[in-house]
Amino acid sequence: MTPAGPQWRPALLAEGIGESRVRCGLCPFRCVLGHGEVGICGVRRNAGGTMQTATFATSVVHLDAVERKPFYHLLPGARVLTVASPGCTFRCDYCINYRISQYGRDHSAPWTARPARPADLVAQAVRDRSMVGLSYTEPGLAPELTLALAEHAAPARIPLVWKTNGFLTRGGIDLVAPALTAVNIDVKSADDAGHRRLTGAPLRPVMDAIERFRGHGVWVEVSTPLIPGISAEPAALRTIAARLSAIDSAMPWHLLRFTPDYRMTEPAPTLPAALQNAREIGREAGLAFVYVERALGQSGRDTLCPACGRTLVVRGLWNTVHNSVIGGRCPSCRLAVPGRWETPWGD
Repeated sequence: MTPAGPQWRPALLAEGIGESRVRCGLCPFRCVLGHGEVGICGVRRNAGGTMQTATFATSVVHLDAVERKPFYHLLPGARVLTVASPGCTFRCDYCINYRISQYGRDHSAPWTARPARPADLVAQAVRDRSMVGLSYTEPGLAPELTLALAEHAAPARIPLVWKTNGFLTRGGIDLVAPALTAVNIDVKSADDAGHRRLTGAPLRPVMDAIERFRGHGVWVEVSTPLIPGISAEPAALRTIAARLSAIDSAMPWHLLRFTPDYRMTEPAPTLPAALQNAREIGREAGLAFVYVERALGQSGRDTLCPACGRTLVVRGLWNTVHNSVIGGRCPSCRLAVPGRWETPWGD
């Protein structure tokens, strides 16, 4: 039987500002809340001058291939024990996980979570020889759960990863980055106006997060869904690709097919030709590793050496078929291939 409602716990990253009001320091909205008020995210609240979170909970526990996150330069062939806490800082109209991500924003998204058990989750990951990941909703709203998982995962050498929108303050990133091995960050728009229209939030913090996580030594891959009217047009894709290339031309860029869902049911799914064109745009911008998960077949998923052209990693739909990267290098020309290739389990 699922709980009737969230079990609120003390939250990190908040400061009292007098008269029982608190300012949240987790995301750039920096909500100022009076007693009993809930933030824009729907999962952080002020209870008598103390910030509380509803995200020390799990709506989903699922064993995934790492390629599904998607991560292509992170331990190919590994699995991720994926958990999700309800809530999101964004309100994307195409969200396929809206029933859990939009809790607190949308009355059609009821509470479905159970209290999290970090020790048990990490113990399961040890048994499964898997990583632990937070995905499906917004892990940035669950720093408390992330750090609790890390406390158990670090001694067992279990990598901890996020699939995130990157909408965090500097303080939020600095708090969680030491606990994370890798993050995949969504860049959903080329400009602030489009990003606000789609998500309700500004774009700049997302781009800043890419660089700040990288500065902490966290492995970063980026995903861009081709959303009609927002990011699907070639001009928008050129802008995004140029910005990513300016940060690091070797940073993997995943192009995701738009599929109608939630409140965006009218636009058609992205055509394979549009995804192929987007991939070419990424390459023209100088990006060495541009991927399309499904619509272009295996050729959209394989990793090629930028120097000699050898196929280094062959991927099926959601698995790795063959990985010839040795010691982080191409076995033919010895070029260093950016990523995290060495398994912590000694395989």
